[in-house]
Amino acid sequence: MSIDLKAYLHDKRALVDEALKAVFPAPQGPSADVVRAMTYSLFAGGKRLRPILCMAGAEAVGKEGRAVLPLACSLELIHTYSLIHDDLPVMDNDDLRRGKPTNHKVFGEAVALLAGDGLLTEAFRLMGGMSGVEPRSLLRVIQLVGSAAGYQGMVGGQVVDIQSEGKPVDLSLVEFIHSHKTGALIQASVTSGAILGEGTDEQVKALFSYGEKIGLAFQIADDILDIEGDSQTLGKGVGGDAQKKKITFPAAVGLQKAKDMQKEMVDQAVTALKIFDEKAEPLRHIAMYIIERKK
Repeated sequence: MSIDLKAYLHDKRALVDEALKAVFPAPQGPSADVVRAMTYSLFAGGKRLRPILCMAGAEAVGKEGRAVLPLACSLELIHTYSLIHDDLPVMDNDDLRRGKPTNHKVFGEAVALLAGDGLLTEAFRLMGGMSGVEPRSLLRVIQLVGSAAGYQGMVGGQVVDIQSEGKPVDLSLVEFIHSHKTGALIQASVTSGAILGEGTDEQVKALFSYGEKIGLAFQIADDILDIEGDSQTLGKGVGGDAQKKKITFPAAVGLQKAKDMQKEMVDQAVTALKIFDEKAEPLRHIAMYIIERKK
């Protein structure tokens, strides 16, 4: 079965955006500034890849994507928090994100920092308030997402990324950084959707493997786009990795080898889906989209 991936992504993104708008109240009162800062970055034009993967994971095991929408929104809140913090002067010190001034450029460093904190904590409040799901499965998902977002995942990868700037490039270290900083939350997104979708142990394990492979492929794509991408299309500057002396896959193995590794990861991801029928077709197409994307 073939699908129109562009239409699928558009429809799912619209669904997520609608749900996200219902999460936050209109900015008013003493907390208005931090709400404005949170929603500024949240609605700055993201792809919504992680929530879409979450819904697609649920669909692959036979559940309706809408059933996991609060979880999907939570994943986008966590991702957005990480971007706000990544852009801060103490981290990557970026001025643009998705073609717009970064959060701290608009609201100041203190409010931007707290906006990120607010998004992260709201994500877990949102997950904890889900109804109509099996409590044990929800607890398992909260633990999985917490691990992927914390020091065992995204935070840990970010720390090593910062500490490795300017140091000799080591492939195993690059793989550690990418699998933790970016891959962990992508992996958790598709896996958590399958868990709440009441997938079997075999299905969850297969989607865990799929998520692991596309998580690495996604970050390799980012590394390549920082070299070959167009700044206007990306909405941010290119060449920053080399300028900051970050260790990346192209720096470790060369540009062509990085592309070969990326394709291999995508092939392995698609192979991991062999136990699924046509309900996993969106995931198969998303794996290919990761290589083909231009931003």
